[in-house]
Amino acid sequence: MDESSMNHNRKERRSHVFMKAELEFGGRTVEVKLRNLSADGALIESDDLPVEGSQLLFRKGDLKVPGRIAWLRQHRAGVSFAQPLAPAQLLRHVPTPRPKSLPQSKRPAIRAKDLSLEERRYSENWLWSEPIIPPKD
Repeated sequence: MDESSMNHNRKERRSHVFMKAELEFGGRTVEVKLRNLSADGALIESDDLPVEGSQLLFRKGDLKVPGRIAWLRQHRAGVSFAQPLAPAQLLRHVPTPRPKSLPQSKRPAIRAKDLSLEERRYSENWLWSEPIIPPKD
């Protein structure tokens, strides 16, 4: 099963993040990049991942959840948690999205008084050369 087909079968919504987390398996701890997180699992990335089916302990801050590697593709893996996370646990580890800022134009506005006579004639001819037909509803 590839990653794309797995996305269609998900029960829980995933929050896309880019944070550090840790995996404990086989008596060692490995730092991983956490790409997304849901109540049922996580997408992680690292050059040093355990094999598919490995049992592990997923750690992110004070969150410690037992799980297993559900799938493994190159440097990415899906972690399936043994028990779903409670919404409060999940929200504690998902940052609040920043509001999107509107782009601000640094270019000054063009005013008719700033145009030369030739530029004004050109713009008027361009604007009025074709009739403007409003769209039909």
